[in-house]
Amino acid sequence: MTRPLRILVAEGGTVELRERHAAQSGRTPSAFYADILTTLGKDLGAEIETEICFPADEGAVLPDAAGLEGYDGVAITGSGLNLWKGERSSLAQVDFARAVFDAGVPIFGSCWGLQVAAAAAGGAVTRNPQGREVGIARSIRVTEAGRAAGLHQGRREVFDAPAIHSDEVSVLPEGATVTATNELCAVQAAEIRHGKGVFWGVQFHPEYTFAELGGILTRITPIMVEEGFFRAPEEAGKYVADLVALDEDPGRKDVAWRLGVAPSVLDPKVRRTELINWLGRVTAEASARGRA
Repeated sequence: MTRPLRILVAEGGTVELRERHAAQSGRTPSAFYADILTTLGKDLGAEIETEICFPADEGAVLPDAAGLEGYDGVAITGSGLNLWKGERSSLAQVDFARAVFDAGVPIFGSCWGLQVAAAAAGGAVTRNPQGREVGIARSIRVTEAGRAAGLHQGRREVFDAPAIHSDEVSVLPEGATVTATNELCAVQAAEIRHGKGVFWGVQFHPEYTFAELGGILTRITPIMVEEGFFRAPEEAGKYVADLVALDEDPGRKDVAWRLGVAPSVLDPKVRRTELINWLGRVTAEASARGRA
């Protein structure tokens, strides 16, 4: 009998950030991520056991090198933190990602996860001088190197995806390959080889539902108004209401048209292409090692 795949989900937020997220969305980012991975595993015919760790927490109990090697993969969630601030809660996550690289365990990261992995491998993260990318990231283009890699297998050459970030990977580490890019963010996705490990990650959020995205936008509505995305909170409320309506009924052509959401973004399987491809890789590597 094959054993379940063991995936460790690293929460990117502090206690305060994740409790605030759960108060709005009902779950912490790591709990939401773990649920998505479990669901995707079932779709792939793989049983997945997820565990959650909190590297941002003071005094967090984290697996050592031997403990990390017992996992088949590690996934790093998004976060409201900023690496360029140099806070302990951020730098501790960089150290954790470095340990995962050294253990040789496959890593995936969304948004913050990509930034943390890049920093762990020697790169740099700064504010995006073009400002925040929020809602739906448009016209993400798979690079020539990306077409040859497995991360975006099954993607159109140009696609849209849910996103929300104000920072970007500004300096690539050695061993990094940009696999997707767009006008607002040069590093929309990357493969990073460092130590004994390989990271696949994206600056967008393939795991998000429209309702999850709407919950985040509700919390940051004052920032969105201040930055000029909406003229008033009421406009933000209408946008979020449309996102929730689209989540409840993806067939709402009127809402999809109003928000400019492409059919490929409406399809959860297509939207989560990169996560699905990573899980396929994790499964294949576990089988090759005789662990699945």
